[in-house]
Amino acid sequence: MTTVEVVVAHDERATVRVGGVFLKVDADQSNTDVEVEAMRRAPVPTATILWRKSPVLALAAVRGTALAHLGEPSTASPAAWAAAGQAIRKLHDAPLPPWRGRSLDELSSELDRECAWLNRSGIVPTAVVEYNRRIAEGALRQWTPVFTHGDLQASHVFVSGDEVTGILDWSEAASGDPLYDLATVTLGHPEQLDDVIAGYGTDVDREVIHAWWSLRSLRGVRWLVEHGFDPTAPGCEVDVLMRQANRG
Repeated sequence: MTTVEVVVAHDERATVRVGGVFLKVDADQSNTDVEVEAMRRAPVPTATILWRKSPVLALAAVRGTALAHLGEPSTASPAAWAAAGQAIRKLHDAPLPPWRGRSLDELSSELDRECAWLNRSGIVPTAVVEYNRRIAEGALRQWTPVFTHGDLQASHVFVSGDEVTGILDWSEAASGDPLYDLATVTLGHPEQLDDVIAGYGTDVDREVIHAWWSLRSLRGVRWLVEHGFDPTAPGCEVDVLMRQANRG
């Protein structure tokens, strides 16, 4: 019997798996528009689009397993992480998509709002919020925009052996900072950064990657809470913020 597996579900989006098909339902169809167009343009493996009938997008399952999950040790080899870095570099070398990502002003305003909310919420100690805010400001600098995935969590990168077989969830793709993708794929897995950079094939500013770890985590806690997720789970955003503060 074919079973239905709920992959993710909240008030903005739901994804279910039925056999070898993933059905994605998004409340905002502009997100699906971006996803479909980004997958068409991306020079890296993605899921095959089977059909689209608003508000549902049907995608074929990709072979392999996720590179890693937050809070769990990665079972992927160093070569698989390097292959992920190589795929990211290929994406970044592709022509820019015609839509832009968040501007520096937008990111700065968002950082202000989220830090204020975190300090009111008490979820993260104020000293940890303020330390990470200082670190996060290092990401708010001018960059040369590239084609970025925009939400390149390790769980969105599928590998089989040492080969990347598919990169999923493209609804936040845009022109943006290349180091944001590198930071996102290694969020919660800092020990894999060297392998990803080796595959990426060029030197990068590691301090900016650390800054993006802080910035993404500060931006993410409230969204997780408001959508029914636990940001304090091992390896997740609060854990990252505490680890960053302990580095200091």
